[in-house]
Amino acid sequence: MPTPRFLTLDDVAEILNVSWSQAYALVRRKELIAIQIGGRGQWRIEVDELERFIQQKYAEARAGTVPPEEPAAAETASSAETSSQS
Repeated sequence: MPTPRFLTLDDVAEILNVSWSQAYALVRRKELIAIQIGGRGQWRIEVDELERFIQQKYAEARAGTVPPEEPAAAETASSAETSSQS
């Protein structure tokens, strides 16, 4: 059986060991390029595109150019630390 060309968001989430929502957020932010097929929510990611994304993330990590956390995530973590210290 040939290797499939496209993956679903569920497949991508499983491969990256993240939630479906996190995989979808990568698509929404255009960090991971996907195409929409058919009706609502039918996203497909090419295997080659996922590999490119992974290699890009490794290159960013090696170069030390990983973007900072999103402000909302940083504020939430900061708030949690402050309340736990009280």
